[in-house]
This record gives sequence, C-alpha cells and structure tokens, in this order.
Amino acid sequence: MAQFGTYEDIAVDVNDYVAVVEIQRPPLNFFDYDLIAQIADAFEALDASDTCRAIVLAAQGKHFCAGANFGDGSDDKVKTGGGGRKPTGHLYQEAVRLFRTGKPVVAAVQGAAIGGGLGLAVMADFRVTCPEARFAANFTRLGFHPGFGLTTTLPEIVGKNNATMMFYTSRRIKGEDAAAMGLADVLVPQDQVRQAAIDLATEMAQNSPLGVVETRATMRQGLADRVKAATDHELAIQDRLRQTEDFREGIKATSERRLPNFVGR
Repeated sequence: MAQFGTYEDIAVDVNDYVAVVEIQRPPLNFFDYDLIAQIADAFEALDASDTCRAIVLAAQGKHFCAGANFGDGSDDKVKTGGGGRKPTGHLYQEAVRLFRTGKPVVAAVQGAAIGGGLGLAVMADFRVTCPEARFAANFTRLGFHPGFGLTTTLPEIVGKNNATMMFYTSRRIKGEDAAAMGLADVLVPQDQVRQAAIDLATEMAQNSPLGVVETRATMRQGLADRVKAATDHELAIQDRLRQTEDFREGIKATSERRLPNFVGR
C-alpha cells in the first residue's frame, strides 16, 4: 500500500487492522542490510498508522529466513547488503529499530529460521510454526559469534541453558521441539502457519489499541536498549573472528555441505 512505502524486497498489506509484511526473496529469503532496513521502515510506517494494530512478519516460499548469504566468505555481504540503498551503518543498527517499534509482531515461521533469521524471528513477540520448521543459532559452526541481539533475546525466551545449548552446538531445533522449549508459541500444519499467525494477530487487533501498545511497552521495557548493548558487543567479536582461518573454513565447509575442520586460529 502506498502510504506504507514501496519496497524492493518486501510487500505490505493491511486488512482488518492486521498488517502482513512479507519478505520476498525466495526460496531462502537471505537477509542483508537492505532487507532489514526495509522491514524497519515498514514497521515504523505501520507504527504511525491507525489502520494497523498488529503485524505479521511472513516470508514467501519454503523458508522464513535462512540467515545471511556469506557466499564463500570472500566478501562481506552480511554487512553491506546487496546494493539497493547505500548502508549508513551496520545492519544491527537497523535491527535495533525493529525492537523500538511499538505494535505487536507475530512471526510466521514455515521453514528455516537460521542464524540472523532466527534473530529476526525472535524479534517478534510470538512465533507460529510447524513441524517442518528448523530453528538454529549456527554461528559457532561458522567459526563465528552469535549476533542480531540473540545473546540477549534468546535466553529471555527459552532460558539461559537452552540458549547456551543452541549456541554451543549450532544444532537445528525442529518445530515440535521449538514449541516444547517455548521458542515457538503455536504449532500447526505447514500450510496453516500464515493463517494461524494472522488469526493470533487479529485477536490482538480486536482489543484496545492503546491498551495493547502500552501493555507491550511495559512487558518489553528496556528490550531495545539491551539489544543495542548486545549487538555492539556481538559485532565487535564478530569483526575479530571474521579475520580468522576458522571463519573462512566454517563458511567454506557450509557451502560445501561438510563438517568444518577447525584449527583454533
């Protein structure tokens, strides 16, 4: 819709006070600076509109967001993006904008939510998923450090021990297990994920918009600031690890679909 802006990689549609923001980079919906900035722009426009009371973040195709496209590790796509707008800072600055918006967000996770894609899903208030979905904080498998604020957001949702296990092992969590540990809030068949997310957002939209926004502000008080502090630290460590042999090996091994041979350098 025109009043919410025009975007290269997302679409925005509003019906009955529920906005669906759809990522349109199928099949893997990789993220970069441009995509996160576009979502943040849309969220802020929706925040300012009385026609929207709740947001569903969805994605085209088989997956929600399979993370960043590192390629073979020879360039830094995760920092600079694909070349739409000129970045004015790191994409984590744009991610913090998502946490500063005021209206509730439901993520419709029908497939992979990996790495920063997990961070994007965890940014939402709630996650609707299916048995086929996979959630992973696969940073250490890449020779890397968690990012997108996950060192703060994930423990607050699943507990410190579950979050630490996900970070240390980089294992993929199935949809049923995600629901059991509280990482997902609703589990439905794959072809019902988006509608179930819209139904949950509609429940919220049927309540007092002022009451919901103020209650959400209370429940998430200080979260954006904690994410800002977390991403500042995460980025500093990521920048250091990005220069290591292990990071190059982790990216190469992932692209070749094999276990990495890390050497600790």
